[in-house]
Amino acid sequence: MNGANLMLGRWLLMVVMMAALMVPLQSQAQSQTPEAMVRDNVESLMADIEGRKDYYANNLDELEALVDSNLDQVADFRYIGASVMGNYFRNASPEQRRRFVDVFRQTLIDTYTRGLVTFDYDELRVLDTQQAQRYDDQASVAMEVVANNGQVYPVSYSLRLSDGEWRVVNVIVNGINLGLTFRNQFDQAMRDNNRDYDAVIDGWSPEVGVEELEQGGDA
Repeated sequence: MNGANLMLGRWLLMVVMMAALMVPLQSQAQSQTPEAMVRDNVESLMADIEGRKDYYANNLDELEALVDSNLDQVADFRYIGASVMGNYFRNASPEQRRRFVDVFRQTLIDTYTRGLVTFDYDELRVLDTQQAQRYDDQASVAMEVVANNGQVYPVSYSLRLSDGEWRVVNVIVNGINLGLTFRNQFDQAMRDNNRDYDAVIDGWSPEVGVEELEQGGDA
């Protein structure tokens, strides 16, 4: 796969994830369902970006600041970081754990910002039919992203209720479990770098190619 296709895949991934990560998913005393909140967020995101891609393309710092200000409120990065590090989390120092979370978060912010003004999509839609919520503090929300070429990408967000707020902890895109994919990439990077935590953290750059997304998985 060439570099352009690989970057397109990463941008597509980030645009898909942005639908849940742009606006705080406050529980409103749990009076609103996770589905309704994600639906509201998707509509708000589309209204925010619609017709303003050219503006944001010329003002990336402004868009990055918007993304940065919201991510901490909706994504549980400490939880995600520990999950991505997997078994290596136990032996990492507190400083290495903190650094990985910071690097992981900044990587997403940088890619979100470029992807929102680059990837062309026609529609983001939350499905009318959702799976029943099995636990009070866990939920999943299904939606679809329709690319401008007609390709439909199914998406499932995993959320957990923490301190009265729903926070995103994982995303499955077209059957590809991104949390598991990133964990496998971290494991491979540790093997390639002789389990040098600092080298892996400094070089962290998660990748999901467009061909992988199009082919899908079985998560």
